[in-house]
Amino acid sequence: MRRSSAQCGINFTPTPIIAVMAYLVTLIPGDGIGPEVAEATVRAVDATGVRIEWERVDAGLRALADFGQLIPDDVFASLEATRVGLKGPTTTPIGGGHQSINVALRKKLGLYVNFRPVRIMPGLKTRFQDLPIDLALFRENTEDLYAGLEHEIVPGVVESLKIITRTASTKIARATFEYARREGRAKVTAIHKANIMKLSDGLFLTCCRETASQFPEITYNELIVDNACMQLVMRPETFDLLVLPNLYGDIISDLAAGLVGGLGIVPGANLGDHHAIFEAVHGTAPDIAGKGLANPTALMQSAVLMLAHLGEREASVRLQDAIEQVYTRHESLTGDVGGKSTTDQFTDAVIRR
Repeated sequence: MRRSSAQCGINFTPTPIIAVMAYLVTLIPGDGIGPEVAEATVRAVDATGVRIEWERVDAGLRALADFGQLIPDDVFASLEATRVGLKGPTTTPIGGGHQSINVALRKKLGLYVNFRPVRIMPGLKTRFQDLPIDLALFRENTEDLYAGLEHEIVPGVVESLKIITRTASTKIARATFEYARREGRAKVTAIHKANIMKLSDGLFLTCCRETASQFPEITYNELIVDNACMQLVMRPETFDLLVLPNLYGDIISDLAAGLVGGLGIVPGANLGDHHAIFEAVHGTAPDIAGKGLANPTALMQSAVLMLAHLGEREASVRLQDAIEQVYTRHESLTGDVGGKSTTDQFTDAVIRR
């Protein structure tokens, strides 16, 4: 059996593995509509002909009810063995001291790159449908305010620590520029608020500038985060690759998704030196769970990234092309993107293509 082998950063060309039969991939179906979109994605990936053995484990509310843990130990055990996971949306209960499932996975597995490509889907009607939007965000995934270091100084006064390190900032900058060179991208924009947070965001910019100097063929510029938001809404087609600290990356990645149809469309990947998790970034939509109405596009496109990461480039391209053909032909689309089809009907159309 061939086991998955995640590589450093966003390297979609893993070291060749001798031998064989199938990749082993951890599947975390998730909560709400998660199991439905996960099953649809498994069907589509299997239809490419790539042999994958899916090791199913639960995380989220179902796991909490069954095992008393949001992330049972067998989730980490599986990912330690497979090194690659495909994850549906999960629910972290609000309050009660529960740490975010995504944050916990990223920290535990060292998934320091959050990669979010944002492209106009052919045939999908949006207010920006006539613009050539094709950008990607590289969000540092392990520190910043998401380090979760908070305490109450005195009653009514809470302090939250923003952690920015040279190590993490350099790693995310290098992952961005290496991707730009490998994929022939022209420009990297660093997003910051160093005019106010001169030490923390200043260090992030220093690391980006030092890295940029090693890639002279790639244009490098910087934008203050509030101006970047305005420019993204006014002129999204002028952006190529964005590199951001954790908090700005979280906000702007959702803003960018809104330009091309929402979180139900865009894929996501979390990558580190040894592990990778590919996931839909939308919510669990409990109001439509079990009704066959969910759109699996985001998780299917995340699987496109996963196939490329495994070195199955040809299958990755075929699956992406099939999804785009369904949209271009307005064939069997789900209700959120203007159609009337079910999750299964959409999936069947992708498989036919």
